Amino acid sequence: MPGRRVTTSSVPSDVSVEAARVASARSELDLLHCLQYAPEGVLIVDMQARVVAFNHTAEALWNRPRAQVLGRPLGELADADVREDFLAHCLHDGGSGSYELLLRDYDGAARWLAVSAARAPQHYSQLQVLFVRDISAERARDARMRLLSLALDSSDAAIVVCDPELNILYVNAGFSQVFGYAESEVLGHLPSNVLAGPGTDMQTVQHTRERVRAGLGHQADILAYRKDGTPLWATLVATPIASEDGSQQHYILSFTDITQSKMHEVLHKNVLDALVREQPLIEVATLICKEVERIAPELMAAIVSVDGSGCLQPLAAPSMPARFGETMNNMRAGPRAGALATSIWRGKQVLVLDPRTDPLFADYMGLVQHVELGTCVATPIKSSSGRVLGSFALCYRQVREPLAWHLRLIELCVHLCALALEREQTRARVHQLAFYDSLTGLPNRVMFSARAEQALAAAEHQGAPVAILFVDLDRFKRINETQGHAAGDGLLRDIARRIGDTLGLTDLVGRQAGDEFVLMLPNCSVEQAAGVAERLLLALAEPLVVGQVTLHPSASIGVAMFPDDGRDIETLLRHADLAMFRAKREGGDSVCYFSSDMNRMAQERVAMETALRDALHRNKLQLHYQPQLDSQAPHALYGVEALLRWEHPNLGAISPARFVPMAEECGLIDELGQWVLREACRQMADWRLRGIAVPRVAVNLSANNFADPELPARVEALLAASGLQPADLALEMTESVMLSNTNAVLANLRQLQASGVLLSLDDFGTGYSSLSHLHQLPVNELKLDMSFVSDLEHCQTSRALTTSVLRIGETLGMHTVAEGVETEAQRAFLARLGCRVLQGFLFAPALPAAALEHWLQGRASAPQA
Repeated sequence: MPGRRVTTSSVPSDVSVEAARVASARSELDLLHCLQYAPEGVLIVDMQARVVAFNHTAEALWNRPRAQVLGRPLGELADADVREDFLAHCLHDGGSGSYELLLRDYDGAARWLAVSAARAPQHYSQLQVLFVRDISAERARDARMRLLSLALDSSDAAIVVCDPELNILYVNAGFSQVFGYAESEVLGHLPSNVLAGPGTDMQTVQHTRERVRAGLGHQADILAYRKDGTPLWATLVATPIASEDGSQQHYILSFTDITQSKMHEVLHKNVLDALVREQPLIEVATLICKEVERIAPELMAAIVSVDGSGCLQPLAAPSMPARFGETMNNMRAGPRAGALATSIWRGKQVLVLDPRTDPLFADYMGLVQHVELGTCVATPIKSSSGRVLGSFALCYRQVREPLAWHLRLIELCVHLCALALEREQTRARVHQLAFYDSLTGLPNRVMFSARAEQALAAAEHQGAPVAILFVDLDRFKRINETQGHAAGDGLLRDIARRIGDTLGLTDLVGRQAGDEFVLMLPNCSVEQAAGVAERLLLALAEPLVVGQVTLHPSASIGVAMFPDDGRDIETLLRHADLAMFRAKREGGDSVCYFSSDMNRMAQERVAMETALRDALHRNKLQLHYQPQLDSQAPHALYGVEALLRWEHPNLGAISPARFVPMAEECGLIDELGQWVLREACRQMADWRLRGIAVPRVAVNLSANNFADPELPARVEALLAASGLQPADLALEMTESVMLSNTNAVLANLRQLQASGVLLSLDDFGTGYSSLSHLHQLPVNELKLDMSFVSDLEHCQTSRALTTSVLRIGETLGMHTVAEGVETEAQRAFLARLGCRVLQGFLFAPALPAAALEHWLQGRASAPQA
């Protein structure tokens, strides 16, 4: 209307406020609609971190119903360890940026999210927009990579990963340790550009490259170089690794340091092979130098020998000019004569750091300049006795400190050089050892036989007789055992001298083995041989003082004659040996002549030995048991003695006096003793099981058995397996044990006695008994030999000796067992003297186990006296 003012109010009307709210809501819906289909997860939270909205992608991340998420504080969905840091960083600080959040889904499964925070547009200032992405797989992959890197770094091998172009992508810590390069120094480089050097075989490198590019693995030994230029031998293993789709491949290279093993492989094998092939000394020396220079191309090697006058002789210096050899030739060792000659003079290693300034080379400066010598290390080559044979030198081409592995290489080379230089001496020594006895200096079996065959051929041509004498010392083993091997060796040397003094100029003598000597007397009749043998017996019987001991040696001599007893040396020696064996069995200190009967007896002996082995292994031997009675209680059984019996199917009953010595000679005595021990324990266990009261069993063992270090443990095991107590067993030893009472034997006896096993000294008084020996031996019981008992009734001496033995036993607190009691008079006399235990035919012979049981039953049913 004209003239009418129209005014407007600054307060919005309800209509405008509602319109703004509707517009804002529509805008928010539009924003949510747009974010709903975003590829990333999107969350909208308010300033209290409550979830206002989220899109489908975000919903899939936590796998929860929407109702459980909307309006819920985001912190309740995150892991407690990261919750506070995240809220402070992304929400409370109001800053933008990214963060990693550990989220728990509806099932409790954890997943890692990368969260980026951003402020909402201005009209949403009270809201925060979060963009989330699942990075669980990435983190797992990173963890695997870290673990893989740790594993590779823990390896001693140098490991390299290369890209398809063979450029280095990765090296482990072992690579840096082996080659000295930091990872940053080699990334992007070809391995060959980093590790190859002047001595590297590039053909091997190229071949390896071609193989792996073709998808094939390859292994090779190569010479590589460290960062400081030091060479090293390494085993390279190259492996191609194809990508999952096969579009490209990477390569893994592994280097293992084999420098030390390479040195040993090359030098030991090649040089020792050359020595075995008897190559000349100069060739072996040249081989050593060349192999060293192949392993370490930066070095030059030289070897010289020295003669008795101290003059040097060059043996090898393949990389040195001819002038070097000319200068070294006949140079005298001295205190200022260069490295090689000075090391020989001093007898110890010489290090010349710079030959141009070292006084040792003052007189050889022209050589230094001509050869362009750098640092030199010269080491004397010594024989096994310490005598200087020459010198070995390693020379660098420049001045530098020697490397540790080069010094170790020198030690190896010096050892090989010593072997080569000693070889000429060794050849002579080998000849001596091969054909002469080292103890006596006499020809050995080989040399004697060779010379004897020549002498027999001459005798055959001349029709002349020849005598072969086989000499064996009596009781030599006992001398060795009681006086020691030094005394035995002294005796053998003296015997060799005595034999030599007895023989003529054309006679031959040699040492066969041990205490056996053989003589050949050309053009010698039986009568003449008898005279020589008698003179030998007299010469050998002369007393000999060794140390503080006087020995009284004697010998058994067997004689065989050519051509009657054999036409070749082996036959003659065998027949003379048989004759010697007969002389020894007849008591020794005598001469015996071969006869055809000896051959037959030897064959029988071999057959019996074979049969005994068979009987032992097939359990064809038997034990008989002879009762031992208590004289103080005539009806009481003290125990039984187990006695070995052998019933041969063809030869009949064979006496132990015949087959036991044979077992000792052929080495069966130990096995025989073990069998007797096992069988006696088995029988005792059987008697105990059946209630047959046998208090104990006594078993005879040889001196060899008592020397066995396993005897105490074996006895303990047998007793345990049989269920017997130690006191159920007595072990009988002969007096020969007293002559071999070495520490080992005494230790066995003491251990057995300490365990409770009884120890009995058999045949006391008939052999080598002495009270000092008896005092040392841990013995519980003495056995009076039957030879004393048999003469008791008519020999005053036997009665006196028996009384003495019983008194010795009583004084030492030992029981005495009398063997061979056959008459009532003998029993009565022994009982009056207080002999505790009696054994003999008066009571019962040795009986098989079943017969002994009947005997025991008969005694039990007999009326008591």
